Amino acid sequence: MRTSTLVPVLAALGDDTRWSILAALGEGDASASALAGRLPVSRQAIAKHLQLLEQVGLVEPVRVGREIRYRVLGARLGETARTLEQVGAQWERRLATIKQIAESL
Repeated sequence: MRTSTLVPVLAALGDDTRWSILAALGEGDASASALAGRLPVSRQAIAKHLQLLEQVGLVEPVRVGREIRYRVLGARLGETARTLEQVGAQWERRLATIKQIAESL
């Protein structure tokens, strides 16, 4: 995942309300109204958060009859997790090298 893609996703995940929305959607698809009934946030605010989450590819709208429900896109979350794991592994290798140098002095 490129930095230009990763940064907006991490920014979206950094908001408590959006994180709560993703956690709620992890339990199943839901409309903005249903989410507003479960979270201490207005339906309008939920809709704005969902729009941002959709823009960064974390959720997608699904029409069910007259209702629009949102579902989490696990692929984007998985891709983000793998990228963070790679960054963590790079840092672990760097720290191990620094430790070896320090111990050899």
